[in-house]
Amino acid sequence: MICGIDQIDTSAKTVFLRVDFNVPLADSKITEPHRIESTLPTIRLILEKSKKVIIASHLGRPSGRKDPRFSLAPIRAYLEQRLGETVVLAPDSIGSEVEKLARDPNSRVVLLENLRFHAEEENNDPLFSRALASLADIYVNDAFGAAHRAHASTAGMAAFFEVKAAGLLLQRELDYLSRVLITPEKPFTAILGGAKVSDKIGVIKNLLPKLDVLLIGGGMAYTFLKANGVDIGRSLVEQDKIPVAKELMANANTNGVKMLLPTDHMTGDEHKKNPSRSDVNIAEGRMGLDIGPQTIRQFIEEIGRSRMVLWNGPVGLFEVKPFDQGSKALAQSLADRRSDIVSIIAGGDTVAAVTAAGVADHITHLSTGGGATLEFLEGRELPGIKALEKSA
Repeated sequence: MICGIDQIDTSAKTVFLRVDFNVPLADSKITEPHRIESTLPTIRLILEKSKKVIIASHLGRPSGRKDPRFSLAPIRAYLEQRLGETVVLAPDSIGSEVEKLARDPNSRVVLLENLRFHAEEENNDPLFSRALASLADIYVNDAFGAAHRAHASTAGMAAFFEVKAAGLLLQRELDYLSRVLITPEKPFTAILGGAKVSDKIGVIKNLLPKLDVLLIGGGMAYTFLKANGVDIGRSLVEQDKIPVAKELMANANTNGVKMLLPTDHMTGDEHKKNPSRSDVNIAEGRMGLDIGPQTIRQFIEEIGRSRMVLWNGPVGLFEVKPFDQGSKALAQSLADRRSDIVSIIAGGDTVAAVTAAGVADHITHLSTGGGATLEFLEGRELPGIKALEKSA
């Protein structure tokens, strides 16, 4: 049993809030703030009643040592601007100076420095967990994107709290993703893209008994097409996964799932330039970089018949025009159906593609999880979720 933050009393308490502010930066500027924006409602709810909130996150991979390139300073500035309240960046995530800030009545919002500046964070060190836990009275986890990691701040420290809860974002993630696995609206369609079949094998196997339609695009489609004897030119392929692709197609047939692969493509040369349309067979020297107009129409027709759509992985090289047309068209189709469809977008690249299409506000749920979402959809237990369960 997991409590939500709306089920606990945080009055006059100090709350430790684990978030996932692992956002992309360029020249110390946040380029995609979706994960921060998604957690703001939880922070605001805590500030309404609580004495103090101590916010903790990781950023990047600093390999267990202090590295100014991975400081949370840019996030502090963004957070302060969005909250309209002073945010103090602690010099570290544990230690005497941090403890003083945690007790200082004049600092209502304290942002700890990057948790991964300490190797003990990823090692789930019990002493590090205890030190983090000593900073607050209540533990709230809103970091769904890190829930699949058994780290000190996502799993270990929760054991030191009598009162612990899921934040609003984490609750929302669990609500929507659980619906996908337990009670999906029918007809239920999944769109899977991205580069590799190997990343999606577990997801496909777990979803097939629940799906009505499976649409495959992106680089992973070419492994399936190769398995069907289609000429794919220089397109991306995982040769060792061709037998798996054949098995998955057979499983789809057994489960009565309509599985569609691209029937035409937008291709480029070896430098991913000089775009042109190709029929299902791709010429030698060319590579498939997006689904073609015929495939777009077929996929949109299936979306039009659906009541729920889960989309993970862009269907083309959406960062480079004109290979963004497939992803953009599917995003627009979901937006057009917003009044009568539940649309769930999972994975950072897919969220970025939907955002680039300008329709993010018309999607039912944009998941903040990458690996966490995939593992949840595979049916695996997430350590960060397990740690929130009440002790016997």
